[in-house]
Amino acid sequence: MSEHVRVEVTVNGTAHSTDVPARRLLVSYLRDDLGLTGTKIGCDTSSCGACTVLLDGESVKSCTVLAVQADGARVETIESLAAGGSLHPVQEAFREEHALQCGFCTPGMVLAVVSLLRENPGACAEDIRRGLEGNLCRCTGYTPIVRAAIRAAGAEGELA
Repeated sequence: MSEHVRVEVTVNGTAHSTDVPARRLLVSYLRDDLGLTGTKIGCDTSSCGACTVLLDGESVKSCTVLAVQADGARVETIESLAAGGSLHPVQEAFREEHALQCGFCTPGMVLAVVSLLRENPGACAEDIRRGLEGNLCRCTGYTPIVRAAIRAAGAEGELA
């Protein structure tokens, strides 16, 4: 029988207090316990980045973080970005630049770009390529994703 631990975490602005198995991954907690299925399980080895979320503002692969490690933290998933029926500037840039095809990697890519642009709002194409090295896309060839990130970097308004 697995030991359970109380986890208190704020996900997308909502506080949650849940007993979870000590070894539950953050990605499983988000998907299975909270029903936030925008975070994808891709490789289970931290290679693809499909499970990327923001943990206290930092981009992390949620398949490498235990839910108990997020205790007391603030987590942002792809579901947190669009507000009031409007896409986040990064999501809008992905749409405008056709930076998705199958869409499986898109939530992780978008959150990685959000994190990157929060840290480096004036990121150039090389900064963006380097910042996305841990996120894999098998469909787009990355050029539209880089164009979308450049577009979002130049977008008017707040990227937070």
